[in-house]
Amino acid sequence: MPDREAIRSNAKYLRQVRPIDPEEISEYVEGGPHPAVVRQVLREEAFDLGLEEREDGTFVPIESGSIAPPRLPITEFPDRYARALEEQLEDAFGSDWHRGSSGESLREAIRELKEAYHQGWSVSYDDETAALAYAIYHLPDYYAAIQYVVAELAEVGLLDRKLRVLEVGAGTGGPALGIADAVPEDALLKLDAIEPSASADVLDGMLEATGSHVDATLHRTTAEAFDADALAGDGGGEGETEYDLVVFANVLSELDDPVATARRYADLVADDGAMVLLSPADRRTTGVLRGVERALADGTMPQGLGDVSDLPDPDDPGADDTATVFSPTVRLWPNRAPADEGWSFAVRPDLEVPAFQRQLDEPAGAGGEFVNVDVQYAYATLRWDGERRVAFTPDRGDWAPLAESGDHVSERIDCVAIKLSHDLSEDGHPLFRIGDGSQAVDHFAVLTKETTLNDSLATAAYGDLLTLESALVLWNDDEGAYNVVVDGETVVESVAAPIR
Repeated sequence: MPDREAIRSNAKYLRQVRPIDPEEISEYVEGGPHPAVVRQVLREEAFDLGLEEREDGTFVPIESGSIAPPRLPITEFPDRYARALEEQLEDAFGSDWHRGSSGESLREAIRELKEAYHQGWSVSYDDETAALAYAIYHLPDYYAAIQYVVAELAEVGLLDRKLRVLEVGAGTGGPALGIADAVPEDALLKLDAIEPSASADVLDGMLEATGSHVDATLHRTTAEAFDADALAGDGGGEGETEYDLVVFANVLSELDDPVATARRYADLVADDGAMVLLSPADRRTTGVLRGVERALADGTMPQGLGDVSDLPDPDDPGADDTATVFSPTVRLWPNRAPADEGWSFAVRPDLEVPAFQRQLDEPAGAGGEFVNVDVQYAYATLRWDGERRVAFTPDRGDWAPLAESGDHVSERIDCVAIKLSHDLSEDGHPLFRIGDGSQAVDHFAVLTKETTLNDSLATAAYGDLLTLESALVLWNDDEGAYNVVVDGETVVESVAAPIR
């Protein structure tokens, strides 16, 4: 066994002087380990040492600072990942995996997974066919969705070039691959992925296709059984294990106690780190996500997600672990919390149809049943350092909180809100969900007459801050919601996030 600590010590010294050459270090270490052995140790220790390997085989320190956001929009699932999945399909079923009995088995598995999901039943990925079917259907959209979310952190410099990420319930790897590609190749990513099911086998193969800047470790255990303390000090690190990002992607609704589990993992978030919650855009899973968000940020426990014993005791001075919602459902008003349904989700441009989805769909004449390139997702990014994507606090003398809409029915008000949907109308007036973090029931901005002074309502991006002046408040009894009517008298301005 090479003297790992001696190699590390020499690398720590040399990185301040010149590029690190494995051949040089081999001369300094007792026993003279072969340069190839030294190179392998340096690769394994690269994250902790902050080193990147150059084409000439030497190692140099990575630049300090933060990563740039990924280039958006995401238009396709990368070919190298598509090939990695197709290789697994061919290993399992042969080159004609999409035809005959294997193709039908995969299609039936997708149908069963979709049915179980939409019915709210427990979804199982405990066999190879189910795991591969899930990968065919969901790798592309999950790959894209996570990049839009992490881009919000990157665009304001909150993701370091040496990034440590923990993904809980990593599935077959869509979010992990998306994060790997969001981190540039001249930065470093240390990824711990937790996945107990047969999906871990698919995930393992997919991670092999990531770049050399990614150091990924797969933990084949449950979220409840994962022991982060056992990782403390791995690779020569010191102290407790902390992560810049802790990610729950498309898994919260499958946990027995999502609030308690998320709260436990919040303890692993670094002081300047974040927790990302991601789910499909449907009402049920979004409800679970918003419930977890509100439990961690507002100290409220929605029905069915646990009980108040899962929340910290507010009288305990050591229990100040309330999160701040970084995005998208920012609490604009201090000491206010939302109580509406919170069914808010982002809609991004569709991806190109990957070949493996088309191959499975066309032989069955399914007409797109097995094609899934819609990028629609609900999410919440939580932090514990007070950072918000929209760092704006309204003045009570200038703006009316949406919590007080009941006092202003049939009146015009000035208000501020976050745009929280695409156009929800069906051949009627454009309709958008809005929220300021104080609303007790749903609020929708209805554009009844578009003018040059209010067209920002329609053109603003999801998550942007809107100011609405002279908007008419009406109660919609059919929907049990407030309509904030934007007409010819209303002025709307969009202040594109981030505002800092």
